[in-house]
Amino acid sequence: MSADATLARAVEKQMRNWEIARQQRPGPEREAHEADVHEFVTISRRAGSAGIEIARELGERLGWPVFDREILQHMAKDDALRARLYENMDERDTSWLESVLRWVLHGEFRKEDYFHRLTETVLALARQGPAVFLGRGADLILPKDRGLRVALYAPEDVRVREYAAVHGCDEKTARDQIHAADAEREEFIRNHFAVDPNDITRFDLLLNVGRLTRTQVVEIIAAALAARGDNA
Repeated sequence: MSADATLARAVEKQMRNWEIARQQRPGPEREAHEADVHEFVTISRRAGSAGIEIARELGERLGWPVFDREILQHMAKDDALRARLYENMDERDTSWLESVLRWVLHGEFRKEDYFHRLTETVLALARQGPAVFLGRGADLILPKDRGLRVALYAPEDVRVREYAAVHGCDEKTARDQIHAADAEREEFIRNHFAVDPNDITRFDLLLNVGRLTRTQVVEIIAAALAARGDNA
């Protein structure tokens, strides 16, 4: 099975789960949830700071799906898969989505544009149920009064060793590639959101994965959610 087919099946399975959960919720609770997005965690990270592994462990810990950069990019480019997602949305959902899109995109509707499709996808996913979002500026797309925004970082030498181990390359190659990945991410944030990509004030938690184990990072994020009452 191709990578794209695997991604599509994983997303469609999660959408079926959301639809079952929505049907099982009592009326008043369903109405309350449909007024906004569900709870979420966004994770931003530097290359080599174990973002995908931590996101997956957190998703397992919370019982929430994880939408990483690869899945989000795939969905933004797959019209049929996005149509499947929108089948679960009623008129109130779509009205809310359009109003938020106009705010996020400053009133510019270019539905063929990748960034428009990405933004629409992230918002629609957050509308369906609780989730963990990794990368692609999800923290800047989703409502600022909801969710928990986390940034992962580590000293460069730690990131180089982690990247080299995961990708099976030498440290020089790893260093070059994390520099390129960091530059691409910064350019994406700067160009699409017109913010300083290194402004840490947009995050609720900054965690140094060079000083913490993955398990500790996951437990800290889960504890922060519990303290806020977001994971009740």
